[in-house]
Amino acid sequence: MSPMQIIFIVVAAITLSSAVMVVSVRNLIHAALWLIVTLFGIACFFAILNASFLAVAQVVIYIGAIAILVIFAVMLTRKVAQDTGPQVNVNWILAAFVSVLLFSGLVWLVSLWPGFSTPLPVMSGEADPLRQLGLALVSSNGYVLPFEVASVLLLAALIGAIIVTWDKKLR
Repeated sequence: MSPMQIIFIVVAAITLSSAVMVVSVRNLIHAALWLIVTLFGIACFFAILNASFLAVAQVVIYIGAIAILVIFAVMLTRKVAQDTGPQVNVNWILAAFVSVLLFSGLVWLVSLWPGFSTPLPVMSGEADPLRQLGLALVSSNGYVLPFEVASVLLLAALIGAIIVTWDKKLR
């Protein structure tokens, strides 16, 4: 095994275990912190694939902004949304079985795809992927609309968190 394969296996194990912890831990703050570890593992995958821009964007956008926003929202709304009900669903074993079954089916379907075993074409040094990504983000035929919709969605979530935590006496 090459050192890169060992690094990949270690990062994959850490990322998968932290993703399981996100959905299985009872404390919401701890779940958000495990989410940060999971997102950092994804950034490590981007770094392994030599996609440095996407790795930095993963850290800055998802860890630096969204995960911290989730933590702040949880901390601000903790008194408002105190749940006294059971935290574990009684059908979690059935849900885990169905999840494993669906994942196995998806892996099987993807393995039947002819492009699954063909190697990727080698990119020439002439094309600048960062320039192509930048042009795709701002061109009218590219991703400008989804980019703007995501920013409006994040703004709406921030305004919603402020409204939920607004003190009733100030109205």
